[in-house]
Amino acid sequence: MTTSHTSFFRAPRVSIAIAAIAFPLAFTAAAQNLASASLPDAPSFLQAATAQTVPSAEAHARIRGLVSDVAGALVPGATIKLEEDGKAVHLTEKPTSGELASQHKPLRETTSDSAGEFEFLDLPAGSYRARITAKGLEPFLTERIELAAGQHFELPNVALLVATAGTAIDVYATSAQVADAELKLETHQRVLGLAPNFYESFVWNAAPLNTRQKFYLATKSRTDPFILVPTAIIAGVETAHDTFPGWGQDAPSYGKRFAAAYGDALFGRFLGYAIFPSIFHQDPRYFYMGPAQPMKSRIWHAISSGIITRGDNGHLQPAYSHILGNGAAGALSTLYHPAGNSAGSLAGRNMGIGIGGNAVEGLFREFVLDHLTHNVPGYAKGKPADEPK
Repeated sequence: MTTSHTSFFRAPRVSIAIAAIAFPLAFTAAAQNLASASLPDAPSFLQAATAQTVPSAEAHARIRGLVSDVAGALVPGATIKLEEDGKAVHLTEKPTSGELASQHKPLRETTSDSAGEFEFLDLPAGSYRARITAKGLEPFLTERIELAAGQHFELPNVALLVATAGTAIDVYATSAQVADAELKLETHQRVLGLAPNFYESFVWNAAPLNTRQKFYLATKSRTDPFILVPTAIIAGVETAHDTFPGWGQDAPSYGKRFAAAYGDALFGRFLGYAIFPSIFHQDPRYFYMGPAQPMKSRIWHAISSGIITRGDNGHLQPAYSHILGNGAAGALSTLYHPAGNSAGSLAGRNMGIGIGGNAVEGLFREFVLDHLTHNVPGYAKGKPADEPK
């Protein structure tokens, strides 16, 4: 029994001794192998997560977008040019050469696909803008895009406006058509909103009148109701001074003078402002010179209007039309004036009154009526300062 117990206990002791020697040797070899092996700095799943969230400086970015119109319809085939936002460069300008042009030139260009989508790949970090154009739609320039390395930027939906149709049309008008338009405005000119001022042109370079227009203006001025006011005043003054004494100074004589005064004005207007101006091709209107010209020039222009007028060709001429028209009207007035007044004396009287009256009227038109006349177009300001003399 003793022998068997001794051998039983001796065998485990030998095994334990062998294991105690072998295990350290095996552990040391394994440690050496581990030390010589290359291990990752982090577990694989952590390494992958880090790569996704922290891009390297070498990573490339991209920009994606969608193009539609304001109605929401997709726009395929739109041209998208990606431009780098250079220093102090306004992309709305159009540089042509030099450093500025190199900063402005498009970096990339693409078109939207059938779904209206576009994409720019492999972009370095930087500041960009996208210029988008499409046929029939207004061009669009995006806001600045600050693109970081490796960033995937989704551009907000771009809705292009429908382009406004612009068609250049050359419109030509004849001289008569221009004169008709100007005459229409002139026949609305009234002093204090009451008295007609149809024969003053505040447009210095107004188109000349043809025969039809001259007769129209004469008819318009003589049929205006306000003409009865000055006619009544003239008849009253002549009655008070017993002008044409053969008519007397009673009420019927006032009526005769009223009719005669109206007849004088009617014949004088048609002869001096329509018939003779058509024969001599002269313009019957007074052309306002205005404050842009020297005072002496304005005064002379106003006073000389009794003997000088503008021809239809634009040149100054002796006022044959006014002078002969007043004389002829005076001669015709012998048909209804008392027999004691000869045609010659009435013609001379009317011519003198006409010349002096036009001079005084010119001064009023140049320096007074311009401030009192209503309905004058804003652009009608007389002779421009730079107009040749």
